[in-house]
Amino acid sequence: MSTFFPMNNGDAVYSYSRNSQIQREILDGAKEMMKEAIIKNLDIKSILSSSNKFHITDLGCSIGPNTFTSMQHVVQVVKDKYHDNNLEFQVFFNDHITNDFNTLFRSLPVDRSYYASGVPGSFHGRLFPSQSIHFAHCSCAIHWLSKIPKELLDTNSPAWNKGLIHYAGASNVEIANAYVSQFQKDMEMFFDARAEEIVQGGMMVLISPFSGWDSLNFLGSSLMDLVNEGMLDESLVDSFNVPIYLPSPDDITKVVEKNGCFSIENIELTYPQSKLVDEADAKTFIINLRAILEGLFINHFGSKIAEEAFTRTFLKNKEISAWMKTNYKACQLFIALKRK
Repeated sequence: MSTFFPMNNGDAVYSYSRNSQIQREILDGAKEMMKEAIIKNLDIKSILSSSNKFHITDLGCSIGPNTFTSMQHVVQVVKDKYHDNNLEFQVFFNDHITNDFNTLFRSLPVDRSYYASGVPGSFHGRLFPSQSIHFAHCSCAIHWLSKIPKELLDTNSPAWNKGLIHYAGASNVEIANAYVSQFQKDMEMFFDARAEEIVQGGMMVLISPFSGWDSLNFLGSSLMDLVNEGMLDESLVDSFNVPIYLPSPDDITKVVEKNGCFSIENIELTYPQSKLVDEADAKTFIINLRAILEGLFINHFGSKIAEEAFTRTFLKNKEISAWMKTNYKACQLFIALKRK
């Protein structure tokens, strides 16, 4: 059974809309690469035939503002390449059914140069009619698993992740293998669905973080502090795992080759400039984590423990800042694919 917990909604102090600087840096770091991939590989005349309607989707769009920036960038690059005033753009904003689409659409740019629609549902399955999408974009989303691998929760399994909340920092290779296995299953479904939906000659660009999630160890240590103080049952920590796996180029290549419907036009790890990392801005970093993960924590531990865990982690900002200076370097995976 799939589980999903959206980014913090609305526009409050810990909302994703106000705390997504890391994701914005990832998008900005990929803008020129995406532009180059479109210019080099996208042939609108052949994929549109007699139509003048170009369909784009942002998969895992969340609630903005980053999705608007990325979609406008795609539209502008296509416009600049073809100089066709008759070309019309339809953007489909996709995310889970629990995503805050109200905030998303309330904040749509007034001066946008595309028509906007919402498409609720998991991108691990079909979302659109066959052969209906010309360009698919997905940033900071494919690293979310559809569910926690069951082996991590089985006390009799060699992959039981006792005392930790992620594979980062785990000494047992079986734990990481369980994450890898679930990612492969999820991506097989993802690519099977996109192969049906994207037109021949259409494109898909995927951007995924490749560093920083070992910072979850600080959240895990805050939870264990609560266990040691008798405020939290240790079994609740043992049964909690963050469903995030950071894929490598090899992980993606294997899935694409198995699917067989896409050619890899570009795949590489890049190291973009990051103001957050350069300044070792731990406070902003922690708040960003809270905007992303708080719903997950509340669902498992309850709001009181979740609040306490994030508060205690925030108080470790000096320790986290030191870790950022010595261990954290911004790195992301960029993949440009073309439908065969």
